[in-house]
Amino acid sequence: MTPPTSAERVSESHRTRSVGIGRAHAKAILLGEHAVVYGAPALALPIPQLAVTASAGWSSHSRDSDLSYTMTGSASRALVTQASDGLRRLTEEFKARMGVTGRPHLDVILDGAIPHGRGLGSSAASSRAIAFALADLFGRELTETTAFELVQTAENMAHGRASGVDAMTVGASRPLLFQAGRTRELKLGCDGLFIVADSGEPGSTKEAVELLRNGFHRHAGAQRRFVDRAAELTEAARQDLADGKPEELGTRMTDYHALLRAAGLSTDRIEALVDAALRAGGLGAKITGGGLGGCVIALAQPERGREVTRQLHEAGAVQTWVVPLKGLDKHAP
Repeated sequence: MTPPTSAERVSESHRTRSVGIGRAHAKAILLGEHAVVYGAPALALPIPQLAVTASAGWSSHSRDSDLSYTMTGSASRALVTQASDGLRRLTEEFKARMGVTGRPHLDVILDGAIPHGRGLGSSAASSRAIAFALADLFGRELTETTAFELVQTAENMAHGRASGVDAMTVGASRPLLFQAGRTRELKLGCDGLFIVADSGEPGSTKEAVELLRNGFHRHAGAQRRFVDRAAELTEAARQDLADGKPEELGTRMTDYHALLRAAGLSTDRIEALVDAALRAGGLGAKITGGGLGGCVIALAQPERGREVTRQLHEAGAVQTWVVPLKGLDKHAP
């Protein structure tokens, strides 16, 4: 039986399809933060270990609003309100695109392990999971193009002008090159471990973007110098990744961190984590994401992974995740 496209058919469908499920995962930026919105390339890494699941079902109670949104865990009220505003817009856009008429009352529950405000794509992953949960509930086919556009609807509300890299990577199975709205999978010739360390400090993409933009306005030529250097490092890193040169790749990462630090986007705690990773024998380390808090990503040879992780925790990391390159290389697209 076809799920309802109007409020009158909700009770009939409830007996056959009572819940829709959607899933997505976290992401990290290897290189290209901030410069990507000015047309430079970015390299992005899916983190399948950090997943989010959305459940969408019919509400048994009549409500003033046609959407009840619940986020599990210890998210703040302000965060839930901000996220739900974007997801309400996403839900409205989904209904319009998919021809869902009427105002069926929906309950949406989001359950995930992706920490918020850490540059790991939590808002994009939440949006993608909910979009696919709605598609499952209403029996609609959701193409990757439409999913991307729906996620961008919510992302633009949350962050202003979103580059699209988060929306793409939270559904990807392999590392991606992203530039000017286009993506392609990266060739992986390296073995190694990416270790993502949570500083415990929430960052703010909006604040970071504004800080960088203000700096560009104050200093003639600053934007061009930043974007050109970022593009140079990102392209070199892409080649290192393909050619199996992890030492060189690590150096590009650390150099990109220096670029972000010079722009005022680092913090004392981020610096402590970067220093700890390098001191422990990591090949490179940097901010991942917008900065002003959030996470550090380090590259290590497999035999150094445990020591790098240990020293990151000693330096203040509240949690870490290890992403083996080899596993991503074998992951089916």
